[in-house]
Amino acid sequence: MAFTIALAGKGGTGKTTTAALVVRALRELGAATVLAVDADPNSTLHEALGVEVERSVGEITEEMLKSVEATPGGMSKDAWMEYSIQRYVVENPEFDLLSMGRPEGAGCYCYANNLVRGCVDSLSQGYSHVVMDNEAGLEHLSRRTTRDVDILLIVSDPSIRGVRTAQRLSELVDELDIGVAARYLIINRVSTSLDPALQEAAEQSGLELLGVVPTDQEIIKCDLAGSGLFDLPRNSPALTEVRRMIAAAVPALTGSSVQ
Repeated sequence: MAFTIALAGKGGTGKTTTAALVVRALRELGAATVLAVDADPNSTLHEALGVEVERSVGEITEEMLKSVEATPGGMSKDAWMEYSIQRYVVENPEFDLLSMGRPEGAGCYCYANNLVRGCVDSLSQGYSHVVMDNEAGLEHLSRRTTRDVDILLIVSDPSIRGVRTAQRLSELVDELDIGVAARYLIINRVSTSLDPALQEAAEQSGLELLGVVPTDQEIIKCDLAGSGLFDLPRNSPALTEVRRMIAAAVPALTGSSVQ
């Protein structure tokens, strides 16, 4: 079964950038195969990873519901959905990427969503590790059929409000009864050491602080150049810290040094 790392956080915290760094860190630490799942409707994980997405699962779902002809004769909707999802997985030497998106049309998508959940859960079993970039509401996590998450990383900006939001997201996990084995707080884009008030807020959040990711000019350069984060130098401060965190949190990873 795939080891699943999910990320959550309010907009503007750098959650998607952190998700891309987690994907790279896993590979550098010896993860055999990594599936990145962009479950945020904003869908920018592909940009952070430096790849193009042809179609999202939401678009595939909408096509299936809109047209009878979308399902070839003799093929069940379940089989067609699974085939279509596998067809549009973005393949890369370092990782594969599945973009969930969201159907835009009106009407009930309950049946199609059930098909999607089963297909994505089935697909993920072909990988050693899965990294899910989620929207703040945790919609895709709450609707997974397996609903098992090994690690939930909740990303905050360096503000009291951000840490309190992270705490509320952690409470939402409990309210939705999502199976999470471990959950951690990450404070992102920190220019200097943590302010004592912010450190206190983190301690009071009930979340273990896994690490503090520094502001990284190399990431800014990649963004300005339109490059993915696999183009970052290996010693970039943010990547170095994320690699350390993943090495500490994820068991049985072997490979490159975390230095």
